[in-house]
Amino acid sequence: MKTLQKGDVVPNFKATDQDGNTISLNDYKGKKLVVFFYPKASTPGCTAEACDLRDHYQELQNKGYELLGVSADSEKRQKNFKEKYDFPFPLLADEEKSVIDTFGVWGPKKFMGKEYDGIHRMTFIINEKGKVDRVIDKVKTKEHAAQILES
Repeated sequence: MKTLQKGDVVPNFKATDQDGNTISLNDYKGKKLVVFFYPKASTPGCTAEACDLRDHYQELQNKGYELLGVSADSEKRQKNFKEKYDFPFPLLADEEKSVIDTFGVWGPKKFMGKEYDGIHRMTFIINEKGKVDRVIDKVKTKEHAAQILES
C-alpha cells in the first residue's frame, strides 16, 4: 500500500461522520484541510492528540484550516469520543477503511514486541487545490497543533 506523499492529488473520498452524515473531500474544495488519522478513539494517545487539536482549534481556523479526524471506529464510538471531549470537528467512522486505504495509512505496526496491522498515526495537510502540502508521520500527540502550525 502506497501512502500519499507531498504533491499528490488526494482522490475524492466519502465516509460517514459520528452522526451518520456523509462527508467527502469535495465538501472541502477551496479550503485547507487537515486530515488526521488515529488508531482508536478514547485511547490515551488519541485522546491527547485530539484534545490538543481541540484546544488550538481557533488558531488552526484562523490560519484557514478545517479538521477531520479519521479512525476505523464505529459511528457510535466516534460520537461518544466527540461528545465526551467536546471536539469541534467531525470524526469519520471509517469501518470499511476506504479513507484509510485512500491515504495508505494501514499497515504493519509493532507494539510491545507484537506485530500486527493497524492504522498509522499520521496527518495530511491538504491545500485548497486538493493536493497534499505536507505529511506529518511523527505525530507528537501532546503538541500536534504546533506541528501543523509550524508550516
